[in-house]
Amino acid sequence: MYISEVKLHSDHYPTNRYYPFNVPILRTTSLLTFHSPVTFFVGENGSGKSTLLEAMTLKCGVHVWDQPKRHLAHKNPYEDRLADFIEVVWCGARVAGSLFRAETFRDLADFLDDVAICDPGRLEYHGGKLLNTLSHGQAMLSYFAGRYDRRGLYFLDEPEAALSPASQVKFLSQLEQLAAGGQAQFIIATHSPILLALPDAQIYSFDGPYVQEVDYEETEHYKVYRQFFMDREVAAEGRVAGNKVPAYHR
Repeated sequence: MYISEVKLHSDHYPTNRYYPFNVPILRTTSLLTFHSPVTFFVGENGSGKSTLLEAMTLKCGVHVWDQPKRHLAHKNPYEDRLADFIEVVWCGARVAGSLFRAETFRDLADFLDDVAICDPGRLEYHGGKLLNTLSHGQAMLSYFAGRYDRRGLYFLDEPEAALSPASQVKFLSQLEQLAAGGQAQFIIATHSPILLALPDAQIYSFDGPYVQEVDYEETEHYKVYRQFFMDREVAAEGRVAGNKVPAYHR
């Protein structure tokens, strides 16, 4: 464990009209504590989980690799300022880390491959292969295997985006082994009920009036998937019995 708390000083926010300071849950939440090597942020789109994840990344001194944004009619002067109003409590000496974003991974892979072509020794940091010789999902798994097998603080935003269910299970196994090794701490924003099933992981839900810790079975993602498959079973039984039953209920 490298960080133990993050505090949000919402009473000092410079505005309540503009993003990210107008995200309701970032105004009502004041403290998150971390007691597991793997912590998940889970919630609906727009709930604020990725916003807080990036602010924590910046506050921890981790570089945010990104491409310049284009075609913005109006620049939001507050967009990158949440990190100025949060406080991260370290357990000891600071460590290096990284931020993974599914949305920018392909561009990052191009950059890493260009570096590796000039310096083949760099390949060991993302699985030993040029990433763009692999499928999108395979490249992610290769990157994860090479990047996280070392001491550090790692932030990930939707790592499941290009992973099949089977690949998500592989990554889940990697996470379990890495967490047991005691060298890495992960904070992950995800929509994947497969990843959320990691034993002993800490889960923070952004689907409420404030960010709160929940059990796996209490997450909306688990409930939605469970209900979907239960409805499918009912539908299958109904078809066998000759009844007209909808495939799923809304």
